[in-house]
Amino acid sequence: MSNSHTSYGDAGFSQFIQSAFQRHLGHGLEDFEKPVIGICNTYSEINRCHSHIKPMVDAIKRGVLMAGGTPLEFPTISIGEMFTSPTTMLYRNLVAMDTEEMINAQPIDGVVLIGGCDKMAPAQLMGAASANKPAILFTGGPMNNGEHKGKALGACSDCRFFWQEYKAGTVEEDEIDQINERLAPTAGHCMVMGSASTIAACSEALGMMMPGGAATPATANARLHQAQETGKAIVSLVEKNIRPSDIMTREAFENAIRTLMAIGGSTNAVIHLIAIARRNGIRLDMQDFEDYSCTTPFLANLRPAGKYQMQELYYAGGIPAVLKELSPLLHLDTLTVTGETLSENLAGIEVEENYKDVIRSLSLPLHKDGGIAVIRGNIAPDGAIIKPKAASEHLLNHKGKAVVFTSLKDMEERLNDPDLDVTPDSVLVLQNGGPVGAPGMPEAGMIPIPDKLLKQGVRDMVRLSDCRMSGTAFGTVLLHVAPEAAVGGPIGLIKEGDWIELNVPERKIELLVSPEEISRRQYEWRPPAFTDYNRGYPLLYRQHVLQANEGCDFDFLLPVSEEGEENEKLSASHQSHQ
Repeated sequence: MSNSHTSYGDAGFSQFIQSAFQRHLGHGLEDFEKPVIGICNTYSEINRCHSHIKPMVDAIKRGVLMAGGTPLEFPTISIGEMFTSPTTMLYRNLVAMDTEEMINAQPIDGVVLIGGCDKMAPAQLMGAASANKPAILFTGGPMNNGEHKGKALGACSDCRFFWQEYKAGTVEEDEIDQINERLAPTAGHCMVMGSASTIAACSEALGMMMPGGAATPATANARLHQAQETGKAIVSLVEKNIRPSDIMTREAFENAIRTLMAIGGSTNAVIHLIAIARRNGIRLDMQDFEDYSCTTPFLANLRPAGKYQMQELYYAGGIPAVLKELSPLLHLDTLTVTGETLSENLAGIEVEENYKDVIRSLSLPLHKDGGIAVIRGNIAPDGAIIKPKAASEHLLNHKGKAVVFTSLKDMEERLNDPDLDVTPDSVLVLQNGGPVGAPGMPEAGMIPIPDKLLKQGVRDMVRLSDCRMSGTAFGTVLLHVAPEAAVGGPIGLIKEGDWIELNVPERKIELLVSPEEISRRQYEWRPPAFTDYNRGYPLLYRQHVLQANEGCDFDFLLPVSEEGEENEKLSASHQSHQ
């Protein structure tokens, strides 16, 4: 702590006044000669995924004390998806900035980051990567399963499924209320392989979380033990001077991408992993995800692409068991927050015998390839993504006429108009839902099926947008189309009635309009005149956010190489779209 002072223009006075004020918790000066561990306490009663973490913070502090450190809590922004308007993705970069600056500005030697709801963990890893002090991620854990009529309920895959059935008239008012009461029965984040579970799993694969931390339920005693062990481990990392840059290497990110594909994880993780990697000066692109998807079997039989939930994954052995099965494809010599390699962490790990349908073997996978595919074409020259295993097989090769919504508001107003010219074969297109356009890329990509088609029995259609969807969502949905409509991307040139052809096996999406007509439309295109969010942080966001294929980070937060090439290249890409 003696190396970090508030500046008063007199270094001796700075140290003197700091010594006086650091006694406020009853500490003696000798306590600050030990490793000082910051605990980034993101407790919040509004962010329900973080409302239960106080006992875990206490357990982390115990672990720090046991290992000879001095723990000090500090707060940062805490955001939760269902309670943040218009979307938590708008504020992910703000959380990352807050986390980075507090790690850097405060007199701490290492930090434990407490994540949970799906944008918190990636934001914290982005901040920790830039600050590059010893750090460990710990999450609040997934909820226990809900139950309805003897079947497991999973938030929020079943939120979406039963709400769709309610709109279709197959579920009555009383039943939807009963389901609502049981969807989120305990503390914790969503208990399917949604974005929160996905980023926790990828964090384990990266080496930034203690083994087993992703799947252990929020309510399990084991989570408090993991919290305590995390407290011990961060002191060791400080003593050994092991930093995020030592752990989050190119090889570690390749392990994380393979894990993402093997668990059928959230499409949101593509954006987050690109952003975290680039904070480390590692350039991931969409092709990396496609390449590893093609060579990674789908092993974890988890919803929304499978049939089990995080509770069953925990009993099966958690992410360590997935990594063990996947180990022939992994870089096993990567360093982790245990201070040991991934190979050493996995010694003795195996899938529990009665749960081999939850975690399949390499020789008997759920599918031969991974859970995410990258699609390109004249609509998405910089790529789009889809989860083929959560889509309808008959729609993976499809041609239909576009029904175009020019904004979220336009979609909400017209989608259920009885006169809307839409059929089951139509392709629903949502424009201006991207990072700049919305702003913040809300989770609106699972465009609702129009009510009149739901009542005819339609449950899936091809849907295309430049925004995101929840990792808990499902359907034949193409997302993250880049460049987005608001910066002149071709998705914004699609007009009502245009024919669109999707071919997932060939990884193609095409607007069946002549190149001359596309050029004419591009010439006539004008940037939207935004009348909302014209000040403060949202304005900053619109001015500096990068596209989905670049991680949606701010251009000014990227590391600058010795030649400044990385920052300049990405900034130039951003400016070309503005």
